[in-house]
Amino acid sequence: MRKLSILQTGPLCTVQDRGRSGHAPIGVGRSGAADILAHDAANRLVGNSSQAATLEVTFGGLALRAEFDTVVAVTGASTECTVDGARQGLYSMITLPAGSILTLAAPTSGLRNYVAVRGGIDAPTVLGSRSTDTLSGIGPEVMRPGTELLVGAEHADWPAADFIPPPIPTPTLRLRIHYGPRDDWFTARARSTLVQQNWTVSQDSDRVGIRLDGAEPLPRAVAGELPSEGMVPGGLQVPPEGKPVLFLADHPVTGGYPVIAVVASGSIPQAAQLRPGDTVQFWVG
Repeated sequence: MRKLSILQTGPLCTVQDRGRSGHAPIGVGRSGAADILAHDAANRLVGNSSQAATLEVTFGGLALRAEFDTVVAVTGASTECTVDGARQGLYSMITLPAGSILTLAAPTSGLRNYVAVRGGIDAPTVLGSRSTDTLSGIGPEVMRPGTELLVGAEHADWPAADFIPPPIPTPTLRLRIHYGPRDDWFTARARSTLVQQNWTVSQDSDRVGIRLDGAEPLPRAVAGELPSEGMVPGGLQVPPEGKPVLFLADHPVTGGYPVIAVVASGSIPQAAQLRPGDTVQFWVG
């Protein structure tokens, strides 16, 4: 059969596509690949449609066996990828003969890798998507050793190129933001502190959001509480202690803490590769 067998998963391995949009009114978030650019690149390299489902691997540790002759691509974080012990290139097409085993080590930089197989992962769809939403529990189950994944037929013609230049990691990631919608709930000092000081990614971070630590918290100008209102990916929500949370793919659809700013959509894939201890700066543009 056209399938992949999961032998090891590492800290977290899920099925992801481009998400399920349009269901926020019934309390269901979009979910989907946290780093959508890496997801799309992996699919492009094996000739899939961009909506084809991939495996999102958090901090390495994946081992899978191909049960048929196929090709895959691995994108995202900088990691060592091997097939039967032979090192392979990232952001390029990789041949997997039947019975061969692909492994991903813990990345040296970045957090998430994406594994695309030609034809896409044929997991059941829920509300039009194969994405696993770790907050709501909607979608395919989190991968575990022994899981067998069928491979579909969501592919088109082969791409013109068999290599895509990978992104270059930087010591400090700079993310573009727009103030609002609730920046008026914060002091002028809070708004300037947000962009002037460095922030460190805490251990308490996942697909829902990234908790950030800084030397100076963000003081409020308004002490009251907000009614719950809609949340979006990239929102910088600030709880009472003044340390922002950057929402990612599995964020809640509503929240009651004020959002001081929103990370530009083009910067969210970079944010999804942040790991605990990384440094972040924000700039307005």
